Amino acid sequence: MTHPTPRLPVTADEQAVLADITGMLARLLRDEYGLDDIGIGMRTTFNRDLELESIDLVTLAGLLQERYGDRINFAEFLAGMEFDEIIELTVGRLVEYVVTSLKAAEAS
Repeated sequence: MTHPTPRLPVTADEQAVLADITGMLARLLRDEYGLDDIGIGMRTTFNRDLELESIDLVTLAGLLQERYGDRINFAEFLAGMEFDEIIELTVGRLVEYVVTSLKAAEAS
């Protein structure tokens, strides 16, 4: 059973976004795999470190949509990458994408 992410004010601050994404990943790992206390940081890779499957990235896309709405398009972000880039994708690169997208949405 998943619990909705509370709708808190969204800031385009790297630390706030990292905290949001870390929370989403921790929830996903706990709910799907029963894992707790996984160390997640900017250099953590989705594939090698967290061993996420493609279906987990779909779940993460849904969590990002819940939190940030249309300002973040995770599928589009991944579509612009080569396969090797997706395999090596880090939490930090996703954080940078989210911060950049939020700032662009604020500016428009």
